[in-house]
Order: sequence, then structure tokens, then C-alpha cells
Amino acid sequence: MKTNLNSNYLTFQPHFEIEKTKLATFLKSYESLDIGKDKIYGRHKYMIEIQKIANREIKTIEILTEDLESFFTKEGKEEDIILYNSILQNTKRYISLFSDVIEEIMPNPTKQIISEDNQEIDDIVNRQRLANINLTNAASGNGTINTTRKTTPIFKNELPKDLRRKYNVIIVRGPGSKNITTPLRELQADQIGSLVNIKGIVVRTTDVKPFIRVACYICDICGSETYQNVYSRIFTPLTDCQSPQCKNNRSHGKISMINRTSKFVSFQELKIQEPSTEVPTGRVPRSIKILCFGESCRQCSPGDLIQIEGVYLPSMISDSRFYRSRLVHDTYIEAFKIIKEKKSYKDTQMTVEMMDKLKKNSSTIYNDLAKSIAPEIFGMDDIKKALLLLLVGGVDKEMNDGMKIRGNLNILLMGDPGIAKSQLLKYIAHISPRGVYTTGKGSSGVGLTAAVIKDPVTNDMVLEGGALVLADMGVCCIDEFDKMSDYDRANIHEVMEQQTVSIAKAGITTRLNARCSVLAAANPLYGRYNTRLSPHENINLPAALLSRFDLIFLLLDKPENERDIELAKHVAYVHQHNKAMEIKNETLYDENFIRSYIAQAKTTNPIIPKELHNFIVQKYVEKRKEEKESTKQGYQYITPRSLLAVVRLAQALAKLQMNDRVLQKDIDEALRLVEVSQSSINNTDESVNNIGNFEKSRKPDFKSQIYQIIVDLCKKNKDNTADMNSIKKKIRQKGFKESQLDTTLDEYVKLNILYVDNDKTDVTLL
Repeated sequence: MKTNLNSNYLTFQPHFEIEKTKLATFLKSYESLDIGKDKIYGRHKYMIEIQKIANREIKTIEILTEDLESFFTKEGKEEDIILYNSILQNTKRYISLFSDVIEEIMPNPTKQIISEDNQEIDDIVNRQRLANINLTNAASGNGTINTTRKTTPIFKNELPKDLRRKYNVIIVRGPGSKNITTPLRELQADQIGSLVNIKGIVVRTTDVKPFIRVACYICDICGSETYQNVYSRIFTPLTDCQSPQCKNNRSHGKISMINRTSKFVSFQELKIQEPSTEVPTGRVPRSIKILCFGESCRQCSPGDLIQIEGVYLPSMISDSRFYRSRLVHDTYIEAFKIIKEKKSYKDTQMTVEMMDKLKKNSSTIYNDLAKSIAPEIFGMDDIKKALLLLLVGGVDKEMNDGMKIRGNLNILLMGDPGIAKSQLLKYIAHISPRGVYTTGKGSSGVGLTAAVIKDPVTNDMVLEGGALVLADMGVCCIDEFDKMSDYDRANIHEVMEQQTVSIAKAGITTRLNARCSVLAAANPLYGRYNTRLSPHENINLPAALLSRFDLIFLLLDKPENERDIELAKHVAYVHQHNKAMEIKNETLYDENFIRSYIAQAKTTNPIIPKELHNFIVQKYVEKRKEEKESTKQGYQYITPRSLLAVVRLAQALAKLQMNDRVLQKDIDEALRLVEVSQSSINNTDESVNNIGNFEKSRKPDFKSQIYQIIVDLCKKNKDNTADMNSIKKKIRQKGFKESQLDTTLDEYVKLNILYVDNDKTDVTLL
């Protein structure tokens, strides 16, 4: 319960000593029923945690906001409610107060922390420092030596707190509280200093560097130590000794920093970007820096969708040209806790309910999981099965000499507009833990691979991963694949086969992992598939790239009365009920079940038994023989990579069934999917009955030749428009009649490939 602050809060002057007493009462007396009964502290939750701190068992103590709320608001006292709200709105200050209170109530360790023969250097140095301080103060009569507790310093003001403490205090929201995140673009200036909870995608991480907390200096004359607390990213080292001895003698001793006896903590900087679901239409995604200290480092990697709890803080922007600071401040978040929103397959586990559900439908799990992929999209059963196998993947192989054979599948979906290709890609990117969706037209070669930027921490040139690197161990979905330039498309060749990205830029020569599956969607040449042209002329992609796809599906929008009726009914039902149509005797699984099942399936590494090797070899040889006998018939793409594609599909099927060995039915299904993929391309002309006879049955006709003349004339102009008179003049030179031109225009206008204006003076290539 966050109470609205009234005018009393504005006139309220905090008294930190009184507040420290209340915080100590909270730590000592708060009881929790969720933890076991401790021998010493019973159910006192935080005293048990503080005892673990004293025993060096943990380094971080988490104080939950729901515990603070239940303790300070249960009696309804105004000063307690104000204190609770102050903790949420001035979190950094109250973390410091909590640390002071914990140090005062810290109990003695209940077990031996460390042996005498294996002591930490910090303990040895601090004990020596305390001994020197005690002797100095005893000689001057300012204190007495007390050896009753070795773990507590006697002269606390002489040694910095950060140098003595071996624990951190953070304030986070507990699992029982309402875990509501604040959109990144809704962070306001009045939230500066308060506890916030945001969500974003990690786009860059720096290396973990040591961050100095306390700088220790030693004087070359008097030998005394001087300490300097550091709380900002930039500090000015001390040069003169500050001890009374040097000041009295006016010797002005020079001091030098001793790194080994200073205190450093791990530091890492992240850059996150708001998720695409939170970006308004037409806006640019916003980003913010995240500073991680200590145990919050190394919790995520680029491409992860994470949830961050921390303090929203400002940082001053300095203008080096005028040696002054600007009025506008930059902002960042100091992270206390980082949670991965989309867990990787390794972090996903199946629950007992999922296992029971799986046992009931184990025989039909392959078909049920395939139908559960994008159930709102009508039909496409074989394509959904292929996408399911893409999520599972095959088995990666590494030879003794270091050569690797990929196990990830690559699939290309090509077809007319309006077939729901983009929706399938977005669904796969959403369901995959490391799924990245991008478009070919809006992505450059650098955006797909890696960019060289300057590290804001070290000012060194570092690499920032692109879409393919962010999708490592996941799926990279590339829409509008045909709209990419040849230069940008060439960057994908290495990724699709070698699973790496080689970089040689700005003096950086390295190789980044891009172990991802590529799912691409493209339109045929000129937008729609032209049945009067061959498949090679329609697809218009280089053979070197097409051979890297394990499966290529061609989807055409053909008018069929019965199918159109079913499709219209399905679309109308989805719009009315916001869900897919339920069919009897059909089981659909949700996204969490699919992720968990795929994670379980990925743990198996099936092998192909010897008796099936000859069968696979025989089928491959037969396919190659068919291709040799029909070199000019249809669209054939049987290459040595196709053999590996069959092996990967069969292994993915075996993994889906949780089998350690590939079965005959798995190879048959893999060959069937390859045959369906090839047939979808070769069976595009309804007049052709036999697969692979497209080129033999297609005779050169006047329509194709006239169409090619129109295309050549249109491409000469920037607006892809040609004058009708110039077209008629050109076809007369080629020996065609105007009636044949009218017939050609009528056919291609119906296919939405050409457009003729009302006056019939211009022809535009769509």
C-alpha cells in the first residue's frame, strides 16, 4: 500500500537517528512464516540473513518492499507510512542507513570463518590497520584498546565503512508483490532517486572492469595511510599527506596510491532498449544505460529480454570545451536485481502438470505441437511442422580437426503477399527464447552482423552485435528477404553454414558466434508469382544462397472455392473470438508448454544407426540421378547440403520424440518434407501434371516476350513507368501485333503485376 503523501510530508524533516532505530526494530523483529525455524533467531527472517553475512555464507542481503509495507503500514501511523514511502523514493540513502544499522547489530560468527593458514588478504590488512590505529590512539590518550571482538573495529571513524564491510544491501520487490514494470518512456523526472522496475532488450554489454570504491594512499615520509571514498565514475586522486604529523612538521609528504590495499568491486555497463511491443507506432525505441556492481554483473548477454530493479539516478553532463556542466542531466539505472524475462532453453523446465499432459498425448505430440504453432493462421500444416523442427534443430557435430557441421535448420518461405508469412516469422521470433525479428529492407550488413563503436567506459573500439549475433543459440527471422541488396545479403552466407561472423574492422580481427537458425520470408520477382516464367526467374536469388536453405516452400494465393470458404470462416471466427477455432479431437498447447517441451527435447542427441546409413545414401543417389536426367526440367536444388538437410530433419524428429536413435519413420518424414518443399515449387503451373516437367511443357509464347519488353522499358525510368507509344513502337520492331499487346496487358493487369492508367497512355511496373 503506497499511501499518497499529503502536505505533512513536505514539512516533514527526517531524523535519521530515529529512523535508524525503527529500521533496527524492523530487522530484529520481522517474522516470516515462509522460512524454517532457526535455532538462534526462530522465524526472524532478517536476523537469520544477517547471521549468514557474519558467517561469510552470503554477500548480499535483500530487503523486500512487501516486508517493509506489511511492517510499517499495519498500524496506520503516519510517520511510519511516511518512512515507508521515503524508502521507496530515496532508496540509495536508506540503503546506506540499513548498512549502518546492520553493522551495529551484526552478531558474532557462529562458525570458524577462515583458517589461520589461509586468510584473505583483506582480513590481514584490516587487522594490521586496526592495530596501528589502536596503538596511535592509545599513545595519544584518545582511546583504549579493546580486544573482546576481533571482527569489530574499535575506532570506527578511522577506517572507511566501505573498506570494512563485506556485504551489500539491496531493496527489491518480492515475488508476492505486484510485479508491474514501468515502460521506459514513462520514466519521469519526479522518479529520480526512487526504486523502479523496467523491462528491456540488452543491446550491448561491456567487459567487467574493476571499479574503485576506496582509494588507499601511503605517505613516503610518515608512513601513514590516507583513505578516499569514491562514489562517482571520475575522481581526483590525492597528492599531499593529510596526517597530523606531516601537517605539524610542515613536511608536506607526498602520497602514492597502493592498489593492492584499496577496495575494488566488479563493474559492468549495459545498454537496454525498450521492447518492440512498448514502442508506439512511428516512434524510435528508447534506450538507457544500466550500471551493474558486484553480483549483478554477468547476469545477461546481448539479445536477452530482461527485467531490472534498481534506482533511477541522474549523471551530470560536462562540457569539456567550457569546463562547466550543463543544466540537462543524463540518466541511468543502478541495477540491484536482473531477471531474464525469456529464459533460455537451459533455464526452462517442465512442471508436473506438463509431464502429465504429455503422457496422455505422447503418440500425437508431433502433429499437436505443429498445429499449436500460430493456430490463428489457417492451414499450412506441413510448413508448421517444418517450423517446429526448426525450433528443435538437429545435432551439432565437431570433428577431431576442429571442423564443425551445423545442426540448425534454415528455412525460406516465398510466396504471394497476404499468405501470412510475416505473421509466422513474428510468432517464431516470439516463441524462441533468443528470437530476433528484422526486415531485409530496414537492415544493413552491419546491422545484421556487428558494428564497431567506441566503448563509453574505456574509450576503446569494441563490437556491438547485430541481429544475427543477438540471435545466437536462437532463431533470426528476416522478413522481406528479397528486398536486401546483394552486398548486405552476402554477409549472411557465412552465418548460414559456418555459424560465425568474421570481422576485420578498425584494427579488430575476430570471429563472433552466430549459432542461429535463419528463417527468411520473401516475395517473388515483381511482387507476385508469374506462372508464365520458370521458378528460377521468379525466385531471383543466387544459387549459393538458396543451397544453404534446408527447405524452401513456395506459397501461392490460388482462388479455390472450398478452401476460400474455410479460410474466410476461420478468419471471421478469429476476429470475433480473439482465438483460433476449436476442433474436436485436437489438442492445442500454449507457448510455455511448447518452450518447455522443446527445451526437454534439446537435451537428447540421437544417432543414426548403421542399418539406416545405406537407405539415406540410396535415396540421395536417386535424387541426384533424377536431377542429372532432367537438367532442364523444373527447379532442382539437390546438392550435398541437401543430404545434410535430410539428416538434420531426421535428427530433429527423433529429438521431438525423445528418442536416442533415429528411426525409419523419422527419415521417411524428413524425405516427405523435402519432397513437399520441392513439389511446392515445381507444381506451380496447373497445366503440368508431372513434377519436374515445367520447362519441357512451357513453350515460348508471345505474352512472355512482350512482357519482358515492357519490363525493360519500365526499368529505364526511375518511376518504373513507360509510355504506351514507345511500347507499341518497340513491339512492332520485334514483329508483334497490337492485339497481342492488349492480350498481354489484360493478363498481367489481372495478376497485379502491371498497371495501365485510365487514358491508356502509361504502363507502370508494380
